[in-house]
Amino acid sequence: MATTHLITGGAGFIGSHLTEVLLARGDHVLALDDLSTGSLDNIRGALGHPAYQFAEGSVSDTGTVGELAAQAQTVFHLAAAVGVQLIVEHPVHTIVTNVMGTEVVLDAARQHGCRVVLASSSEVYGKGAKVPFSEDDDVLLGPTSRSRWSYAASKMVDEFLALAYQREHGVSVIVARLFNTIGPRQTGRYGMVVPRLTRQALAGEPLTVYGDGTQSRCFCDVRDVVAALLGLAAHGDADGAVFNVGSTQEITIDALARRIRALAASRSDIVYVPYDVAYAAGFEDMQRRVPDTARLSRLTGWQPRRSLDETLHAVITYERGR
Repeated sequence: MATTHLITGGAGFIGSHLTEVLLARGDHVLALDDLSTGSLDNIRGALGHPAYQFAEGSVSDTGTVGELAAQAQTVFHLAAAVGVQLIVEHPVHTIVTNVMGTEVVLDAARQHGCRVVLASSSEVYGKGAKVPFSEDDDVLLGPTSRSRWSYAASKMVDEFLALAYQREHGVSVIVARLFNTIGPRQTGRYGMVVPRLTRQALAGEPLTVYGDGTQSRCFCDVRDVVAALLGLAAHGDADGAVFNVGSTQEITIDALARRIRALAASRSDIVYVPYDVAYAAGFEDMQRRVPDTARLSRLTGWQPRRSLDETLHAVITYERGR
């Protein structure tokens, strides 16, 4: 008998890739998305599939979430405010969407006996300087006067809620802390660096690197991230634990811009934009963000399979075809 999965944020970047894999293996998918950052274009291939159902609506709508959860065995809770620019400009939306939406999902899972895979974020590590980041490390956030940190705080509350629902109500919960995930269909509208730089390179526009470009990140292919989420969802010993999910290969943003420019055969210049111009006065960023993925690897055997160049090629090909 096929398993039925509910994906919140199902028309989003990660949700649409997850949908394709689940349908391809014969499962049923229920997708919920308010289309604020997701897009019907992302799920065009799934619409009309006999094992797929899409509902346009908010993850904060108790009735809708409850109706969908009643039909599912697993919930992949991916719906969230995304992108640094959106978070800085709309902190109320960020907090309300993340915290209230997660509480609605967890309560629906409690009522209907669903297993929940909660997508959290490496943002919860805040300004931590210990590298690589391990799931049990202490975290350090900036002051509440900087809306930049509202996202990190909201995702921490999401994790606290999820683990509390497991302890208090017996809900089967897994927390996946996603690091920088990239691939085709990712939007560049809200500060996502790879699609933004790729589109600039293909258009012959200056590549805008925020800050001095020496800050580094680890970029993981969305297909590898989906494999990690599915591996965790299938493993009984993952319940009640937090797992980092991401690549451990660092690259500076300056080097990333140069790599994208070369792979796109672009002649664009690279320009450096101060953070207070790109976002807001007093904006703070992290110099490095590297995950320790040993816990995930020990449990499921997961390792990223795709190189950064392979993923960048896929993004460039997708953007050229848009």
